[in-house]
Amino acid sequence: MPSPIEQAIRQICEEKGLAYESVLETIQIAMAAAYRKDFGEKNQNVEVTFDPESGEIKAYDVKTVVEDISEEELEAIKQAEIERREAAKAAREAGQIPAAPVEGEEDEDRFNPKLHIMITEAKTMKSDADLGEVMKIELPVPGEFGRMAAQTAKQVITQKLREAEREIIFAEFKDQEGQVVMGSVQRKEGRIVLVDIGRTTAVVRGEDQIPGERYNPGERMKFLLKEVAIGPRGPELVLSRSSEDFVRRLFESEIPEIGDGDVQIKGLAREAGSRTKIAVATDNDSIDPIGACIGQRGTRIQTIISEIGGEKIDVIEWSDDAASFITHALSPAKVLKVELNQDEHSAVVTVGPDQLSLAIGRGGQNVRLAAKLSGWKINVQEEGKPADEVLAEESTETVAPEPAAE
Repeated sequence: MPSPIEQAIRQICEEKGLAYESVLETIQIAMAAAYRKDFGEKNQNVEVTFDPESGEIKAYDVKTVVEDISEEELEAIKQAEIERREAAKAAREAGQIPAAPVEGEEDEDRFNPKLHIMITEAKTMKSDADLGEVMKIELPVPGEFGRMAAQTAKQVITQKLREAEREIIFAEFKDQEGQVVMGSVQRKEGRIVLVDIGRTTAVVRGEDQIPGERYNPGERMKFLLKEVAIGPRGPELVLSRSSEDFVRRLFESEIPEIGDGDVQIKGLAREAGSRTKIAVATDNDSIDPIGACIGQRGTRIQTIISEIGGEKIDVIEWSDDAASFITHALSPAKVLKVELNQDEHSAVVTVGPDQLSLAIGRGGQNVRLAAKLSGWKINVQEEGKPADEVLAEESTETVAPEPAAE
């Protein structure tokens, strides 16, 4: 039967999702810190092995065998170390951060009493000692660790376990970056929404929220895992519901033909909380790409619309022909004629009098999204009248949504 210590270690592993060897290594590092606190000397490079079954502790001074150096060289090294410590102390007293050694400035072969042992001394301990050999010199463990040493060990264990857990969480969610995740709303802090997504908490910034959408504590919602980064306090996860990629991923997960690659998403333009236009195509003549996205009686598209709070979605068929694609992009308006100007990459679209307001949309939204989707500047004109320049930039960038309502 495992010892109580081993059982406790395995319990920590299960709770934190850590490897047994990683936790054991952390404990040994902490014990080495405790040994240095109570029994060690400044020139000892202490390592500790711990047997959780028996509770036995062994301490070692680990040093690498190097060439002998003269007394003068050794004294110069000691003096340089004293000066470095005095400079660091003076910097701290002046409220400054001591300067760290510049990478590459230190000579790795330079003798360091803490890490190295001269070969003459090494041979007095082990007759066949050789240059470059790593010697483990066993140290006595005089007795139990004191209170301060135990506190030091506790701090080291807590810090190391937290670091290990952060690394695991970062690696786990980094692999999911750009995918849809399910989360439970915790609370709002100003314009930021905190969301529990399992092993950690992520944030939804104001610009990543759907305008007007409410985020009630305890409500479960889908989010796009927009960004995973390491910050001062560990992994920082940013979620989004306003991103174009959020709608793209929903289509990929809800429409089997898109998930399987039989239907491709050729373009997507979105103004979060209001309207999305998505262009689809297929190489399979037996599949209707628009029908596949809408589903029988609109069941598939309604699932996606419900997930994004009732936002309107126009599914259109993509075309290689620019004029035909622009005609589709301006749906639901009916277009009479499209005239292209290749040099300016612009188009003049003619519609009937009863279709003008529909083609332009409220606040120019329909034509603006069509321009984003097609990549062309679009001017809409009523049949028989001059063009009204209602246009949108030639761009595929997401238009920044309005701030979310509190």
